[in-house]
Amino acid sequence: MKKPELLAPAGSLEKLKMAIIYGADAVYLGGQQFGLRAAAKNFTLEEIEEGVKFAHDRGKKVFVTVNILAHNNDLKGMPNYIEKLNEIGVDAVIVSDPGVINIVKEVAPDMEIHLSTQANMTNYASAKFWYNQGVKRIVVARELSLKEIKEIIENKPKDLEIEAFVHGAMCISYSGRCLLSNYMVGRDANRGACAHPCRWRYYLVEEKRPGEYFPIEEDERGTFIFNSKDLCMIEHIPELIEAGIHSFKIEGRMKSAYYVATIVRAYRMLIDKYLDNPNDYVYNDKWLNEIKKASHRDFTTGFYFGKPTEKDQLYTSSSYIRNYDFVGLVLDYDKETNIATIQQRNRMFQGDEVEIFGPNKEHFNYVIEKMWDKDGNEIEVAPHPQQIVKMKIDGNVEPWDMLRKARKE
Repeated sequence: MKKPELLAPAGSLEKLKMAIIYGADAVYLGGQQFGLRAAAKNFTLEEIEEGVKFAHDRGKKVFVTVNILAHNNDLKGMPNYIEKLNEIGVDAVIVSDPGVINIVKEVAPDMEIHLSTQANMTNYASAKFWYNQGVKRIVVARELSLKEIKEIIENKPKDLEIEAFVHGAMCISYSGRCLLSNYMVGRDANRGACAHPCRWRYYLVEEKRPGEYFPIEEDERGTFIFNSKDLCMIEHIPELIEAGIHSFKIEGRMKSAYYVATIVRAYRMLIDKYLDNPNDYVYNDKWLNEIKKASHRDFTTGFYFGKPTEKDQLYTSSSYIRNYDFVGLVLDYDKETNIATIQQRNRMFQGDEVEIFGPNKEHFNYVIEKMWDKDGNEIEVAPHPQQIVKMKIDGNVEPWDMLRKARKE
């Protein structure tokens, strides 16, 4: 079995570094133009260059989204932008528009092209078509079953790669091609400005009773009828690998660095665990519990094992479930004194019990007995954002490790 690529979202330079440190083989990110996450921080060309160097120094890859469905005005400056990405050494661009594909082929003929899920690729005949246009990899539509993905893999050109989403938010519209945002608030989802109206609350109005709003569920608060559960395939790593999917994609460029590290770490460890010994591999629910320690909605397997039903929607809330807070990032650890230098990310108190985890290792619990500020003064609380604190920790601690704390009910 071929080892699949684990592809992680990078909404900022810190998230890019975190994804790679925690086990991603590649990351995808958006520049400040031509992508579908206008609300994300996104990358300047200088940051893309720094991110590419960080990744390449560690043998990893960087893909850049250029996947808007372009109008005429969107094409201004695009050739120059593609040329600069090529000069920087970006490993591939992710596109959905045939015109953009032509621009890439004209100005950067050696640039690898990946077809975005926005292009709705749902069959092997389409896969062959896009391959003939110069596409090296296809991100299949999220509306495909695992059986359909296998059929595409069995019938595709040999060197065409197939990428599929395995984790993250789902869209109510076909492969993200949504008009709700454009209609309701004038923000074009297909050009990167989605307002996520699928997460809003809705009521039913009868034509001849204007102003009378009826909740669709038996709940006076209304219902979130378009609000999908999040995709999670952590329990099905063997099936995904055996299907021959080249790249496992995690959604979430808008999510935190803590989210990226938590999700990437779990998938990395289970992929490696299965490939090390497929015959003795046994899934353990502790990994789903690990994933639930990051911000999440309830989970679904999407279309992988059949069409979603009413059980794959959330009707009572659009809020995320947050059971843990990311409270600190280890910057340095002195193995002789066991003193860790930590950057605070949420308030920590003396006496708090925290979990410490890092790439490719189990987490362990630790009670904060003493803390010192950067000047060596003992403190009882670290309340300031990104405050530098020190504490003595006996254990396997390294830079890039994280501290998290369970929320009190």
